[in-house]
Amino acid sequence: MTSSSRKRVRAVTRLVPVLLAGALAFAVPGTASAEPYNGPDVASWQHPGGSGIDWFAVRASGHEFAMVKATEGLWYVNPFFVQDGIGMRAAGMSRGAYHYADVRESPEAQAAFFASTSFPVIGGDGLPPVLDIEDAKGLPPAAVIDWTRRYLNSVQALTGKQPIIYTYPNFWRTAMANTTEFSNYPLWIADYNGRDEPGPLPGGWRHWTFWQYTSTGRIPGVNGNVDLNIYGGGLGAFGSSANPFGS
Repeated sequence: MTSSSRKRVRAVTRLVPVLLAGALAFAVPGTASAEPYNGPDVASWQHPGGSGIDWFAVRASGHEFAMVKATEGLWYVNPFFVQDGIGMRAAGMSRGAYHYADVRESPEAQAAFFASTSFPVIGGDGLPPVLDIEDAKGLPPAAVIDWTRRYLNSVQALTGKQPIIYTYPNFWRTAMANTTEFSNYPLWIADYNGRDEPGPLPGGWRHWTFWQYTSTGRIPGVNGNVDLNIYGGGLGAFGSSANPFGS
């Protein structure tokens, strides 16, 4: 082996632990890396007076993904949903959309309503559909659990993607009786605990996929407060496409 060859081998050997560490950061879901991937989630509240969001400024400030509210119940469509979806895509951000559950109305009908409305964002290379469940509307846990099961099954059948569940720890432990039935679904947990990690997690989940750690964030491009999130792994690694997450 020549001297130059030995130098190349030593250089590669030193690089292997660095590459391995980067790979492990995404191999373990629910563990934020040293440089976590950040992103806001938005609704009509982030458009005061009808103002728009500058998604290029959001992306330039270091936010790689974003979630946008699409629908609620059977009656509401976010009037800024299409506008924000186009803006996120144009800025090269990974895109996701969520449905705010109304457990008093048909889960199958809501799944169809959301799937048809949100297709411009979640179709193709979009992130999996999100169910935002945080209000039991006075129903007992058994009824809310049944509603959730039927909704998730319907959305997955309609979109071909396993949904993500967004919830709060206290809601899940009380309104959902801390059921472990859905622990195989990716979890987006809202936990404003002021610490470096959410938890302890409810419902038998061992890992989190997204963590909403504040509802009062401020970032360039968005007027006013905005929810901020960290990606914890589980959906693939980032790339350079319009959807940085792997399929």
